[in-house]
Amino acid sequence: MSQQGTPADFLKSRIREVPDSRSPASTSTTSRRCCAIRRGSKAAIDSLATPFGGAGVDIVVGIESRGFILGGAVADRLGAGFCPIRKPGKLPAKTLRESFSLEYGTDSIEIHTDAIQPGQRVLVVDDVLATGGTARAAASLVKRLGGTLHGLAFLIELDFLNGREKLAGEQVTSILHY
Repeated sequence: MSQQGTPADFLKSRIREVPDSRSPASTSTTSRRCCAIRRGSKAAIDSLATPFGGAGVDIVVGIESRGFILGGAVADRLGAGFCPIRKPGKLPAKTLRESFSLEYGTDSIEIHTDAIQPGQRVLVVDDVLATGGTARAAASLVKRLGGTLHGLAFLIELDFLNGREKLAGEQVTSILHY
């Protein structure tokens, strides 16, 4: 990484922007290229896990779908458990649902009702913080199950969409900013 500068510089060099199919005038920033490169994946996971090392995180929650990839690896680094948050109808047991608004409509996410025990310290992980709706819904699910939301960690934050505003009062960590 010495030729690339800091770990964040290295990661940023592995991120690409692609046209957003939902809105032709905008672009989406994707982490897929970053994680497809071995050193990029390690740097991404290390960058997400390091701020929470020694914090006593019990469970890492990963938001569908790239949050599964990042969250599972972060959970492993932290010695924590992992549970997924998925789109409706994808989880096999009893679930709790939270709906939220998107810039182009509405959506919902679900978690198993027994995924988090009251008082467990929870870290929510996803690849991108955009408008904040999905992250806010995930935080709400954690709290509704009695978990203590320790923080939310994102590889990329799209600052111009102001998603952090929907997470006011929560500890939000983003590695890269666009």
